[in-house]
Amino acid sequence: MSTTTQTTIDLLAPAEQTEGTKARLARWLKQPGDAVREHEPVAELETDKVAMEVTAPADGVLMETLLAEGVDVPPGALMGRIAVGAPSAVPTAKPQTAAPTVTKADASTNAPRLSPLVKRLLKLHQVDPADIQGTGIKGRIRRDDVIAYVTHKKEAPAAKISPAVKPQITGEASMWVPHDTMRRRIAEHMVESLLHTAPHVTSIFEADLTRILAHRARHKDAFAAQGAKLTLTAYFVAASVEAIAAVPQVNSRFHADGLEVVRDDNIGIGTALEDKGLIVPVIKQAQTLNLLGIAKALQTLTDKARANKLNPEDVRGGTFTISNHGVSGSLVAAPIIINQPQSAILGIGKVEKRVCVVDVDGVESIQIRPKAYVTLTIDHRVLDGYQTNAFLSKLVNVIETWAIDRT
Repeated sequence: MSTTTQTTIDLLAPAEQTEGTKARLARWLKQPGDAVREHEPVAELETDKVAMEVTAPADGVLMETLLAEGVDVPPGALMGRIAVGAPSAVPTAKPQTAAPTVTKADASTNAPRLSPLVKRLLKLHQVDPADIQGTGIKGRIRRDDVIAYVTHKKEAPAAKISPAVKPQITGEASMWVPHDTMRRRIAEHMVESLLHTAPHVTSIFEADLTRILAHRARHKDAFAAQGAKLTLTAYFVAASVEAIAAVPQVNSRFHADGLEVVRDDNIGIGTALEDKGLIVPVIKQAQTLNLLGIAKALQTLTDKARANKLNPEDVRGGTFTISNHGVSGSLVAAPIIINQPQSAILGIGKVEKRVCVVDVDGVESIQIRPKAYVTLTIDHRVLDGYQTNAFLSKLVNVIETWAIDRT
């Protein structure tokens, strides 16, 4: 009787993760004993910036999983092992975890299994899994499905209130929604940046947007015909490139033994994901792009961000960040937390019409102009007031003298 040696291959976490982030094992998409195909997603990792799929390196069967859902995963960590070969030729491994408690959703052999995290959420909110439509593979209920169901349920009967619900001072009940990975990592990053790393200082200028609004009105249709939405943010990216050229230290990273002044202007754009938090996709080498190129890159990145389609490379390598908080109605935000290890972040407030005194041909007149407050929050270890004000002066000058025929 002939014997064959079973070949196994390691399932590893991505060796390169986004700088400044930690990855958490959000969910296993396959279980021990399941057949897998090369490049098929096996697990999903989450960071504060992106969700990443870990794919099978070869055809075979998932023999074992070595990490539990919810744990932090270092770069290159061993997550499991796959028996290599055609699935029909590979002996099926038995799951190494204890058999799950049977629930209504588990009762039939065709019902997808529930992860421990999903079970905890269902129990916490006293939700029947049969009431939730899963969006995972084969209809499997994911963590996000439970949170979305609980959050958007219009009328929750009093009997369904979880024992973990905490009373407010008013005596009213509140819903307990666990922090997801993105929210936890954002909180950690903000506290680390503000309290433990960089002394934040903010300078505020006012910019007259008359010229760029006139330019936008004239050119937005032509940009749209070329597949680019012309937004005010695109103008501020272009103006930031010119201001960085005047004050290169703004585009730098602080290190204990020196200052790294970066040659490329890799400009991150703070993008709100509704109640999910904030992500910062990066326009790479913005100094090489004209306004049309910036507008196209910006639209591509923001569309991907809101569709949850960003990959790690899209949010890696930023050297300077812009937060256009004015789109949601904010006039001034200070300080805006610096995205470490960067040295500064630009804030753009809401554009509104303001009464001001304008010098026209040597004669002062009162006019109504579209204006916005712009701020630069700096790491005071790197920059001082002189450099900060020089940067903002240049930025405002570029905005206020924008040529009507510039492309």
